[in-house]
Amino acid sequence: MTVYTRPPPLGQHTTSVLETAGPFARQQASVQPEKPTDRGMDKEGVACKASAESLSTDTLEPGAKGPGGSWDGAVLRTADLSFSYPGIDGRPLPGVPPVVRNMSIKLPQGARCLLIGPNGAGKTTLLKVLGGKHMVAEGAVRVLGASPFHDTNLAASGRLSYLGGNWDRDIAFAGYSIPLQGDFPARRMIESVAGVDPARRARLMEVLDIDPEWRMHRVSDGQRRRVQICLGLLHPFQVLLLDEITVDLDVLGRADLLNFLRAECEQRGATIIYATHIFDGLERWPTHVAFLAGGRLERLQRADDIPELAQDRLLELVERWLREELARRKAARGKADGSEEARAKPDVATWSNGWAPGRMTSTLRDASNAVMRM
Repeated sequence: MTVYTRPPPLGQHTTSVLETAGPFARQQASVQPEKPTDRGMDKEGVACKASAESLSTDTLEPGAKGPGGSWDGAVLRTADLSFSYPGIDGRPLPGVPPVVRNMSIKLPQGARCLLIGPNGAGKTTLLKVLGGKHMVAEGAVRVLGASPFHDTNLAASGRLSYLGGNWDRDIAFAGYSIPLQGDFPARRMIESVAGVDPARRARLMEVLDIDPEWRMHRVSDGQRRRVQICLGLLHPFQVLLLDEITVDLDVLGRADLLNFLRAECEQRGATIIYATHIFDGLERWPTHVAFLAGGRLERLQRADDIPELAQDRLLELVERWLREELARRKAARGKADGSEEARAKPDVATWSNGWAPGRMTSTLRDASNAVMRM
């Protein structure tokens, strides 16, 4: 049966799209763009300070010029980037500092940047923002001249590729992070990706030592990871973001993959950011090293300017940076909290606020504004 609705009488108010889109969309629509400001830019490959508005919102190619000035050949750039995870009302949680704070980065074409930092430093969040997984101001992040969140063609075309986290899914009434598996061969998954050069597909399967007849419900975690990496690299990327992607690989598989990625940068001019806590054999791999702590970019240096890399002392260097950062955090906590009694008392109390399937109530504290704060 067809149902016809009568249009509202002339002059009667009708609901607009923004009125039904929720408070976050209305808030974003009401924000007025700030006037651009001129600020200096350091040489490429080091942390730079520039306003988000100085980056054009138009899609540019490397070396092109837009309303904001020259792009200086940088393939990836952020300007005073800050990001906070929103609560249920779409706004940042009150009293919770941003996960990424005032971060300015610029990387040239062909760079291989090693992203280092303690747990909780903001590495994964930064990579997801760069990969277009989270929305930020359109001019705050530029990858290949475009905003990765707003220009979905970057990821859809394979020019921008993000690989990270566990290859899993959530299943109703079964739980969270269920491994992605099924009774079918790896060949079916890999060959189902359209528009792939057969020679590149064969090369990746050789590099990653993938048996096309692996049954995906029987493979080990390392074998499943190899298939995941292969799928993410089938299209010739221009910018690749890796978040602890080699954690399940054996020594030989990791070495072969890193050699392949080096060749991609040197031969095709690809740019890679690789976040990891495993530093064996990485001394000669990066062209740049970035160190994050507390959501801030503490260092961004060329590898040639770090003598420890030439001396094969990367692990020693990273351990020193991490211990220095830990000492600073402990000192800052002591100054902020005061006495031992104050340090022992939590500053946020989460009371029983309802039931959520598969989640502890305490885990809702950073995901919802519906908490009791003391």
